Amino acid sequence: MKKLGFIVVMAGMIFFAGKSFGFLSHKVVKTTSSEIIYVPANDPADAKFPKGAKIFKEKCVACHQITGMGVPGAFPPLKGSDYLKADKKRAVAQVLNGSNHEITVNGAKYSIPMPPQVDNYEDAVAVINYVMNAWGNNYGIVKLADVKDIKIVR
Repeated sequence: MKKLGFIVVMAGMIFFAGKSFGFLSHKVVKTTSSEIIYVPANDPADAKFPKGAKIFKEKCVACHQITGMGVPGAFPPLKGSDYLKADKKRAVAQVLNGSNHEITVNGAKYSIPMPPQVDNYEDAVAVINYVMNAWGNNYGIVKLADVKDIKIVR
């Protein structure tokens, strides 16, 4: 009986140790609520779109958060966003020119204006390609040639 108890205790310790060490490859992120989210420390999109990742982390993260989940009721999510997926050119236009109109993302309405985030096509394409492929998004890419007809309004 002592052997069985020892085996059960050891198996439990190994299980919990494995669960704990599994999170070493993740960053712990506190959200606006009391929940904690674990996000991969090295999202493949960081390596594939380094310029876009850098721009996102400098300009977009305050509203859309490191998790891409946004802030409910204030700033829309980019992770799993039907709005982002639906129109790549519109996304590029928004980071170039901002937006002042209400949008609906995944069934929720957002009306806080978004100011322009970048001032050139190259940066806009870089950051949009990053967000279209970060956090498990698989929305493809947009090419610079596809967006040259977007007028930059200042």
